[in-house]
Amino acid sequence: MQQRTVVSLVGARPQFIKEALIGKLARERHIWRHVLVHSGQHYDANMSDVFFRQLGIASPDYQLGVGSASHGKQTGDVLVRFEELLVAERPDLVLVYGDTNTTLAGALAAAKLRIPLAHVEAGIRQAPKDMPEEINRVLTDHVSQLLFCCSDAAATNLREENIREGVHVVGDVMFDVFKVMKPLFDRGDILNKNGLVPGGFFLATVHRDFNVDHKEPLEEILSGLRRIARRTSLRCVLPLHPRTARKIEEFSLQPLLESLCVTEPLGYVELMSLLLHAAFVVTDSGGLQKEAWFAGRRSLVLMPDTGWRELISCGWNVLCAPAQEEMERRVLDFLSERVSCPEGVYGYGDAAEKIVVAIKKFLTSVSR
Repeated sequence: MQQRTVVSLVGARPQFIKEALIGKLARERHIWRHVLVHSGQHYDANMSDVFFRQLGIASPDYQLGVGSASHGKQTGDVLVRFEELLVAERPDLVLVYGDTNTTLAGALAAAKLRIPLAHVEAGIRQAPKDMPEEINRVLTDHVSQLLFCCSDAAATNLREENIREGVHVVGDVMFDVFKVMKPLFDRGDILNKNGLVPGGFFLATVHRDFNVDHKEPLEEILSGLRRIARRTSLRCVLPLHPRTARKIEEFSLQPLLESLCVTEPLGYVELMSLLLHAAFVVTDSGGLQKEAWFAGRRSLVLMPDTGWRELISCGWNVLCAPAQEEMERRVLDFLSERVSCPEGVYGYGDAAEKIVVAIKKFLTSVSR
């Protein structure tokens, strides 16, 4: 019997991380021919290449090279180029991850060509409904045949939308990777390089369009980070996303960075090394707010809502508006609280294994 082909499409940091384990398992076991495609949505070397090196991800078989653009153009570029690739490869299944423009473009290309689609991190829902990420994940879920959920809450969201077939609660592949890579998280180099001591700093990231594309919220957030640092006597470490860096320059907000420890975008190992030794996290990153939980660190989430509502409902993470006084108050509140979050919320580190097994079963059940 001819070996089946799965095309895996990635384009942003969390997708590289998930691909690391799923692709590795598939290749090591020769379960299917695994074709890796990088859309180029994150093209900065520090935002993409570093993950291929540090996580041992195989080099992409194809590079679409779309780069940065508006939502419509970026989605359209990936759709056109990926469709051409699928016509040439004729895979048995397309695998997409998360909620980026790359995800949606890959899903649409597969659906239009009637190629079965698997979505890793399905069922996540959050407000506002017009968020680009929310649009991408909802549309992707509704054209997928295999839907891999990180939690029971995600599966419940799908049932409420009458999606019941092909749903698997597997846990979070990011937790798998965290557990595998944790022995490599060496605090020495990255802390020493920036003059940091364990517990003497908090980690912050900001990149969402609603937080950085307009001057007022971005100015409030940067001012809030400075206030938190002063009130807690902790340094603020801010790995600066390229998009955020451009907007800070455009709005002439560089003076607000002067008292912060600003770094270039960090590789996964370096970022997790900081995370393990931070006092807490301030972020609008979907991935980092979960990774903080993996590391036992609480997060102030600078979003009106989050797809990871499990961590909000148990009180571990806290939602916050981009307002400096509220940011300061909420951090001080949660530093004085003692809360715990139930174990197993995102599985026990075997999500990639469950995904590979489910895909293998699916491939053997459908005719070529």
